[in-house]
Amino acid sequence: MLDEAKFDDKGLVLAIAQDAESGEVLMAAWMNREALGRTLDTGIMTYWSRSRGTLWVKGETSGHTQRVVEARIDCDGDVLLFKVRQEGGACHTGYRTCFYRKHTPAGLVEDGKRVFDPAAVYRR
Repeated sequence: MLDEAKFDDKGLVLAIAQDAESGEVLMAAWMNREALGRTLDTGIMTYWSRSRGTLWVKGETSGHTQRVVEARIDCDGDVLLFKVRQEGGACHTGYRTCFYRKHTPAGLVEDGKRVFDPAAVYRR
């Protein structure tokens, strides 16, 4: 997979994390070659933080890790799909998934469930 992934001009490829049991899409984030290699080697999701310019292991601060069950690549090689076992919430805002808002004719509506208090987990 490492040699098949097509990284963009910034050296990144989109990675989608999906709950292995329910099929729920938990989050999308970016990986560089090193993050993908570490993920494949360790079985723990590792991403590239564009804002911080560094690798981050999902759950290293919160304990809400993602363990890889299956790794897939799309037909073009520019999107990766990881089926994971999620411990705790996936979203840093406290929700189970980052996709807790949906579009309706009235605007965006929150329909997700908060599973933890971010202030209690992320102390700065």
